Amino acid sequence: MDTGSRIATPIPLDRPQPPRLLDCVRLAIRAHHYSPRTEEAYIAWIKRFIFFHDKRHPAEMGADEVTRFLSSLALHGHVSASTQNQALSAILFLYQEVLRQDLPWLDGIVRAKRSVRLPVVLTRDEVQAVLSQLRGTSRLIATLLYGAGLRLLECARLRVKDVDFATNQILVRGGNGDKDRVPLLPASVKADLARHLDAVRRQHEADLRHNAGWVALPGALDRKYPNAGREWAWQWVFPATRIYVDRETGKHHRHHYHESAIQRVVKEAVRRSGLAKPATPHTLRHSFATHLLEDGYDIRTVQELLGHNDVSTTMIYTHVLNRGPAAVRSPADRLATLETPAPAPPAGPRPAEIDGTRLQPIPVRSSAAPATPRPLSANGYRKNP
Repeated sequence: MDTGSRIATPIPLDRPQPPRLLDCVRLAIRAHHYSPRTEEAYIAWIKRFIFFHDKRHPAEMGADEVTRFLSSLALHGHVSASTQNQALSAILFLYQEVLRQDLPWLDGIVRAKRSVRLPVVLTRDEVQAVLSQLRGTSRLIATLLYGAGLRLLECARLRVKDVDFATNQILVRGGNGDKDRVPLLPASVKADLARHLDAVRRQHEADLRHNAGWVALPGALDRKYPNAGREWAWQWVFPATRIYVDRETGKHHRHHYHESAIQRVVKEAVRRSGLAKPATPHTLRHSFATHLLEDGYDIRTVQELLGHNDVSTTMIYTHVLNRGPAAVRSPADRLATLETPAPAPPAGPRPAEIDGTRLQPIPVRSSAAPATPRPLSANGYRKNP
């Protein structure tokens, strides 16, 4: 057979291009079920790493380039140790999970030592002063942050089905570390929260009449239950004020109350209350834990309510109690109780002083007649005749 007469197969010009590096990073992060915020942070650090080395591909770089980048963050960027460790975690994820490079120098990189910082805690009077400056939905959210120890995003993402008025409990779904927990529902906010939910329900019914009322569902529930996104149980407890159109489905959705709005109003409330402490919404969670320990609750109970993995994380609140570290009383306070007040000076003009020395009064001879001397016979003697 004449092979010279064969017609070569044309190479298609529209051959699919290989995926870009950052697209591969996004796919790897989502395959590990990391949170969207972790994805955003890792992508940002990998971009900074690439641009720091003049857009060189990470496969061409190694330990020296990683060390120079991290050192530049500390020396020139003045970032904290936790920020530096986050950048290192993003770079290690790039090499280990995306580029699949088994490099021995990865294990030799030393992470920065994090400093121990005490949280900002408000007293009960200070908490009351801040809450008194808030109104409406922002006050209700701030009260839940302090009364239940919720994180800000956990409170913003609460759904109607997660609030149990009968058992005084709140179900937090997918909290920090994608863990569920059951904080308490303060009895003092039940009436206000019930009235708030009535208003939210009327708003949801109005959205349904206008072909809206959808909310985002976790995971693939929107495919498993196509109409669950419009059901009352899945609605946000604190919905946003505006409606947006989803680009993929074209449905009219409501997002939950944005956390930046709460941060802004709490900061303004702290300023109006006259506090000098740099308090934020998360400060209310710190105050919740500290005040429970002041009331004598077991630290394991506080750990479970806060959702900490390790009790050592909860132990930091024992250092900011009002009674001082480990409830130790200062010896200066005991001296103050032993001191006796000095006697009051006598009434009248004070005697004159020269260079701090008090002048003694000069005795004045009396004008009365002098006393008669005793006779010598009194001492056993007789006067000569």
